[in-house]
Amino acid sequence: MTTTALEPLAGRRCHTLLNSLHATHYFSPELAEELAALGVNHPRAVNFAARAAALGPVGAGTVTAVFYNYKHELVARHVPAVWEAASPHDVLAARARAVDASMRRLLGADVVGCDAMAEAAELALRATEACSRPGRPLYSAHADLPVPGEPHLAYWHATTLLREHRGDGHVATLVAAGLDGLEAVVTHTATGKGMRPKWVFATRGWSRDDWEAARERLRERGLLDAAGELTAAGVALRAEIETQTDRLDRAPYEHLGADGVARLTWLARGFAAAAVAAGAFPADLVGKG
Repeated sequence: MTTTALEPLAGRRCHTLLNSLHATHYFSPELAEELAALGVNHPRAVNFAARAAALGPVGAGTVTAVFYNYKHELVARHVPAVWEAASPHDVLAARARAVDASMRRLLGADVVGCDAMAEAAELALRATEACSRPGRPLYSAHADLPVPGEPHLAYWHATTLLREHRGDGHVATLVAAGLDGLEAVVTHTATGKGMRPKWVFATRGWSRDDWEAARERLRERGLLDAAGELTAAGVALRAEIETQTDRLDRAPYEHLGADGVARLTWLARGFAAAAVAAGAFPADLVGKG
């Protein structure tokens, strides 16, 4: 039973740590190796296939819509062609093998099989019971997948559901705020918490010219200053976007309750810290420069 009220930012903090563990597989050599064995070799095709496979053999338009911050021309170079190399069913199976291997490498066999992992899986899955399907395509597609039997894979599955549930709500909020995909990335990077431009160019398909054009549009709206920093209006907009995303994503954490959220956050922090310490992410991934 919950003994204290859920603090306003508790869900966001918990999600951030859960998502940190989930996101490790996008940078793992195991995912690239598993999909290469299926004939999917380009890094962008690997990314599109792994995240979109739950939707089925969809086209480029669907992937661009739900991923939101990728340039459509990049998506169209790899989707739907990727499904000719590997079916969504085979991609999902390969992704599960890659996640299993990468979690064992990053966390160690003892952690993967520990009681704390089983507890975290139980808590995270309980939170997903309050997720909602309408208007949330990526979450809903992943919610159709079976829960894995092994606790560490069940935990990863739950982190995926919670990530995509929040992500779908975040996209709706960005649309309502009038930010297109690249403008959303530019403003996030300007907070210092988003990807550095070099990674946006390498992974999202945007060019430096695209970036500067987005910056100019944001300057005209009074959201960025001449140096590319957020203005007071830009800071306020980003804050409201995160607050509204919190509102749309509060149900899972309210369902879990304050005590459950606190415990899951503590467990997730340990797993995420171990993964980061093991080199799960590029050192220069986040920042303004």
